[in-house]
Amino acid sequence: MTDSTFDYATIDEANAAVVDIVTAGQPTLVDVVQAHTVIPDLVPGEYVLLHAGPPVAFADMPAPMQASCVGAAIFEGWADDEDAARAIVADQARYVPCHSVGAVGPMGGITSAHMAMVVVVNQTYGNTAYSTMNEGIGKVLRFGANDAEVIERLRWMRDVLGPSLAAALKQTDGGYALSPVIARAISMGDEMHQRNIAASALFAKDMAPLLCRIDLPAEQIAEVSDFLSRTDQFFLNIAMAACKSIMDAARTITEGSVVTAMTRNGHEFGIRVSGLGDRWFTAPVNTPEGLFFTGYDQSQACPDMGDSAITETFGLGGMSMIAAPGVTRFLGAGGFSDALAISEEMAEIVTSFNAGLSIPTWDFQGAPTGIDVRKVVQTGITPIINTGIASLTPGVGQIGAGTVRAPLGCFTQALEALAERYGIAVD
Repeated sequence: MTDSTFDYATIDEANAAVVDIVTAGQPTLVDVVQAHTVIPDLVPGEYVLLHAGPPVAFADMPAPMQASCVGAAIFEGWADDEDAARAIVADQARYVPCHSVGAVGPMGGITSAHMAMVVVVNQTYGNTAYSTMNEGIGKVLRFGANDAEVIERLRWMRDVLGPSLAAALKQTDGGYALSPVIARAISMGDEMHQRNIAASALFAKDMAPLLCRIDLPAEQIAEVSDFLSRTDQFFLNIAMAACKSIMDAARTITEGSVVTAMTRNGHEFGIRVSGLGDRWFTAPVNTPEGLFFTGYDQSQACPDMGDSAITETFGLGGMSMIAAPGVTRFLGAGGFSDALAISEEMAEIVTSFNAGLSIPTWDFQGAPTGIDVRKVVQTGITPIINTGIASLTPGVGQIGAGTVRAPLGCFTQALEALAERYGIAVD
């Protein structure tokens, strides 16, 4: 049925309004809290978990994502061993997409009530977004590892890292502005998805004096500083929440054809579009390809999962591959010319460029902004996403890094829905 009520004369005008909101966003890190204090669905004691991607049943989750659920159940004290925890998460737990509650989660995205979450406020529009904190690489919960070491790290993040950073942030004047950090990091070789070394270093540098000013034991400050200094991907989760806060603000424009979310759950890839509200348009996920750690290969790679594609939705990550040519070989994408070719290709499917995120290696052109489903379908070019690669075997964790394409089917479905809404005939 055609919707005849529109605020904008054309789709292009609506898209321009969406991009204006995207480029005006000012995300600020204001706190670190336990998830249940900000996510109403996560009631302590109730069997509820958040997950990455569009809605998915436990049975359809890939094995590493299921293993993350088991780990979360043990972390929450729902069960003492893996078998008992699996029985709960398989048969009794309720699952809620992170995106449905203003949050994002990397890889499996499994988030439980007492996990530490960063709180990011978009100061321009007043909305808030959340994400768990980055655990590091290798054997971590988000990649499906769930042994005692993983659980103990999550407890330390809840009891030590989170409160320490929360106290440090209280020393700031209204929070820690993220846009300047992201802009600086891009000029230093980050693309903010696979490579966050510069942003993480800047964050650790800025937190150090704040930590030293608060009344904490010297050993605790040393532990926190050490973790931040050696966790090169720490800023990723903060950037994800920043991008989420910006793209959610853009969703207030209820017209147009700009993608406002891209995400995956190991079963389906889903997108949301500005003119189509909360609807998910899904297609089967692809499997990332790239370079693997010693002893692993492509046959062991888990299908694509994670909310971290919110960075590409905003225009970073694979969209801005040229910003981080140093990471392309690690991703299996070649060299500088390949990075340039990828970003030039991504430029064909966006409506604009973000002048606030100028890329020195691209002659200071801004990051590609506003993925347009019409252009994706017209050109057949789908967004490319930089990503870590999880092992198909639960408990192993990360086995490599690479790239993956969003499936075209999501965009085709969304375009057909837009055509119906705007009363445009589709052959």
